Amino acid sequence: MGLQNAKCCPGKRANIVMLGLDFAGKSTLLCKLRYKDAFLTIPTIGFNVDMIEAGKDFTLTFWDVGGQKKMRELWSNFLEDTDGLLYVVDSAAKHRLEESRREFELILKSESLKNVPVVVLANKQDLPGALNAEEITRRFKMKKYCSDRNWYVQPCCAITGQGLPEALQRVTTFARHYSKSKETFTTLKE
Repeated sequence: MGLQNAKCCPGKRANIVMLGLDFAGKSTLLCKLRYKDAFLTIPTIGFNVDMIEAGKDFTLTFWDVGGQKKMRELWSNFLEDTDGLLYVVDSAAKHRLEESRREFELILKSESLKNVPVVVLANKQDLPGALNAEEITRRFKMKKYCSDRNWYVQPCCAITGQGLPEALQRVTTFARHYSKSKETFTTLKE
């Protein structure tokens, strides 16, 4: 069944793509956002899809895509018709930061993501030595790569849920704003 035909939720919908390296915590974050519980998750092979009602008449569809090397080659297939990118970083895995940053930079160059708002989740803030939001902002060169769009770096912890309500709020605001601007643009083109 195509999600487009799901008549369950009247009102506006937005697609949010969740990317990040394997073990960054994407699926755990999605469970916590959706069910307020952190489940033990196994590495995602392929992708998970979940819908979250974000306020009255606004539904976010989250596409949580696996982050293993093989899956990353397919990331671009999920970017069509995206209203927001949620990029998850394991803030404590310093040895993988550069790899994560490279993938992030690559994905932002995609034509499908032009001007699409970005929220970077600096996950695993509960771990010793986790880099804070300022540090992630600097290391990921956010000001340089995201100068053409709305962006935000949110520190969070998938296990405790710290920072997640704020992240959801931010994603919702950005996605609403972005889908409005898309509608305006389409109307102008017609």
